[in-house]
Amino acid sequence: MDIELVGRALTTLPEDDDHPYRSGPWRPQVEEFRADDLEVIGDLPTDLDGVYLRNTENPVHPAIQRYHPFDGDGMVHMVGFRDGTAFYRNRFVRTAGFEAEQDAGRSLWAGIAEDPRVAEREGWGARGRMKDASSTDIVVHAGQALTSFYQCGDLYRLDPLTLQTMGRATWDGRFPAEGVSAHPKVDDRTGEMLFFNYGKEAPYMHYGVVDADNRLVHYTDIPLPGPRLPHDMAITENYAILNDLPLHWDEDLLKKGVHAARMHDAPTRFAVIPRRGTSTDIRWFEADPTYVLHWTNAYEDGEEIVLEGFYQDNPVPDPPKEDRMRMFRYLALDVMQTRLHRWRFDLRTGRTREEHLREEHTEFGMINEGHLGRDYRYVYAATAKPGWFLFDGLVKHDVKTGHDERFALEEGVFCSETVMAPRVGATAEDDGYLVTLTIDTNRDCSEALVLDAANPADGPIARVRLPQRISSGTHATWASGEEIPGWFDVERAADAVT
Repeated sequence: MDIELVGRALTTLPEDDDHPYRSGPWRPQVEEFRADDLEVIGDLPTDLDGVYLRNTENPVHPAIQRYHPFDGDGMVHMVGFRDGTAFYRNRFVRTAGFEAEQDAGRSLWAGIAEDPRVAEREGWGARGRMKDASSTDIVVHAGQALTSFYQCGDLYRLDPLTLQTMGRATWDGRFPAEGVSAHPKVDDRTGEMLFFNYGKEAPYMHYGVVDADNRLVHYTDIPLPGPRLPHDMAITENYAILNDLPLHWDEDLLKKGVHAARMHDAPTRFAVIPRRGTSTDIRWFEADPTYVLHWTNAYEDGEEIVLEGFYQDNPVPDPPKEDRMRMFRYLALDVMQTRLHRWRFDLRTGRTREEHLREEHTEFGMINEGHLGRDYRYVYAATAKPGWFLFDGLVKHDVKTGHDERFALEEGVFCSETVMAPRVGATAEDDGYLVTLTIDTNRDCSEALVLDAANPADGPIARVRLPQRISSGTHATWASGEEIPGWFDVERAADAVT
């Protein structure tokens, strides 16, 4: 393994930190590495060609008041696979907030669990007075990796091969003042990226489309009755699906500057809008009240639209007995009781049908992105350690037959969101590989696991040792080599880290 230290962030976190989400598997990194010719246990397939990119919150300073695991700075980890070999990079996303706090040597903005008034500077986001950490999600569009923030903000552009931050997306000066939420959707067939944002001012939501040439070609209001807290969206071949969920800020408290999420006595509502439609084209559908963090996919089935995602049976859980864990009760899958669920919207009658697809608690489902917005069969979802925001394995859900396959990690080992990487030349939906990163607290190390997507229960076919034990994390994406500018330039691939 050829390892080079390429950067180090200033940190003021205590060496004996015992915060439950800044220690153990959540212990953050401050060093940035470049590593080539990684040690491989097993045989890496030569038809696995591309990069696994994972974004996550990685704190470097104590919070002003109370730290929440969604408050850390964006750090992207990349494992590249080429010709049966692997290489690794990790870099902080150089956001304006990260750079300002590095200069100041302390936190300057309020976190999600803090009073916004403690912020020392004006901030970003739907909540306001927050740092846009660009730490939630990552996608690849028009040859660039784009990181995003769940409370809306800028999209930061990264070179997907070197992870060098290349500045904010501008879309030729048309980037919306309201920002962009995490979880934009990139349609590989059209090259378009569809996105939404939300905030505390009417109309409370917008929806837009960026074309394959990275131009904002559509942007429209999605009027809502008040401020909401959506987290994700879905698309089909002809539609976008946005949501108005009954778990959102208490508007009476919001007038007093208090951001407290409450479950309201209202149905779940879905906005079905043509991909280039306006507010007058929206069809609204109602369903049972719940909250959904992540949708898996949606598609058109005759005169119906099918939407699938993770329904929460308990979106407002009771606080745990241990006071220190109270604010984290919304993080554990078993506490929120997240289950794979299906909604059907009848475009002729306006009616909704829905059903649980599974009773098991899973979330953070990934699919073969070549089937995004189209009929599909497989979801690769995470299982979690009870009571914690830690993934301890994965399940391959067959949404057509009801059959599941499971892969469980050993006690004390946790993984990230698992991407599906189609094999070069693949034809079947599950003809490819699953890739995830692990955090092994038993051996104090991290690996990239590669599994056969058709048979994940068989376990890894290859394990790739990383140069450092990384922090636990969530959202990831896969980009094939042909999507990455300069991928076939061997000299660039070896030497382009700055």
